[in-house]
Amino acid sequence: MNSSTALLTDRYELTMLGAALRDGTAARPSVFELFSRRLSGGRRFGVVAGTGRLLSLLREFRFSDDELRFLRDSDVVDAETLKYLENYRFTGSIHGYREGELYFPGSPILTVEGSFADAVVLETLALSVLNHDSAVATAASRMSIAAGERPLAEMGSRRAAEMSAVAAARAAYIAGFSATSNLEAGRQWGIPTMGTAAHSWTLLHDTEEDAFRAQVESLGTDTTLLVDTYDIRTGVETAIRVAGTGLGGVRLDSGDLPTVAAAVRTQLDELGAVNTKITVTSDLDEYAIAALAASPVDFYGVGTSVVTGSGYPTAGMVYKLVARQDPSGGWVAVAKASTDKGSKGGRKAAFRTLSGGTATAETVVVSDGFEALGSAAEYPDSRPLQVNLVDGGEIDSSYEGAAGAASAREHHMSVREELPVRALALSKSDPAIPTRFVDAG
Repeated sequence: MNSSTALLTDRYELTMLGAALRDGTAARPSVFELFSRRLSGGRRFGVVAGTGRLLSLLREFRFSDDELRFLRDSDVVDAETLKYLENYRFTGSIHGYREGELYFPGSPILTVEGSFADAVVLETLALSVLNHDSAVATAASRMSIAAGERPLAEMGSRRAAEMSAVAAARAAYIAGFSATSNLEAGRQWGIPTMGTAAHSWTLLHDTEEDAFRAQVESLGTDTTLLVDTYDIRTGVETAIRVAGTGLGGVRLDSGDLPTVAAAVRTQLDELGAVNTKITVTSDLDEYAIAALAASPVDFYGVGTSVVTGSGYPTAGMVYKLVARQDPSGGWVAVAKASTDKGSKGGRKAAFRTLSGGTATAETVVVSDGFEALGSAAEYPDSRPLQVNLVDGGEIDSSYEGAAGAASAREHHMSVREELPVRALALSKSDPAIPTRFVDAG
């Protein structure tokens, strides 16, 4: 398998391209926008994630001989389109919300400008990446808020497709998780990795004590021992007898966690292991984490819920043409008008309106053409939300790789502080702040 990402797309992107080349509209300057009409699951905010991955995938959006051969042999496009794709390189510009930024209904998360041919073929790739990663990041941010100062580890690889698992670990890290069990995510994105042993390790040995002793001999007394394979109280007693009161931690993966965690904390303290930490796992989501807020828990491990967006595995984003040039060279705002699926045409600039450092509105300035869309100076007490990601086909590499992921995490943790208190609640409700559309000029 080669490294090209060009066929990570839907067939109709290329059939539209072929028809546009035939009728002469392929070169028409166009503006596409990626946005969400609503927030999934009645959530109060969304988190942008996947931008850095998308930029790296865009670097590899090339049609090599293998891709062209497949398209020709499968009769997907005609010879003229194959010739165009042979030399395809995205030469347009992309600007959008920084990765880690919060978004709301109608936020212009990503704007792609170029010829119709340049931009239309990126639809599926952009949506595939941002819909998945933003869904995971939004769920992860809610979990991080519920956890407060307690660290969270992502451990859901076995509940996702292999490369989706790596992307999910990255998105969770950006949104507040501190570690992952996935080694590939650690290698690619510089995320701290964690993990010790599963129940199979205990079951492999003749006794629980044998398993604990072997683990401590291998990993040291700072390790975390899984104490609920058999009887939890006996497991805790055995763990401290083997490792001593300096044992790093115990993990609980079953039972009524608030009750069990309280009992284990009492037992550890009575045994003198007052600094031994308690990690809980077992199908946690943001609601279960919130329910454990008053419990003596030190760390959370989250699997299925975070990598599946905690019940909402897609962010529901769409990619629509919002402006184009007409044959005379003038700009025309265009928009879909279908019931419940409408969009707002025109190029847009977005600002987060603040009062005393707290977000009060999403202000989106709309223009039919290419006149100035305004600056932060024109919108006092506002923060501009969009940054340049690609300029004339040149990708800003600062948003890619491990450094880009770390920067996105830092940005998210900063802008999350702007949320009003009502945004932190887990119950379903309207978006935490309204989106206001303002005509330019």
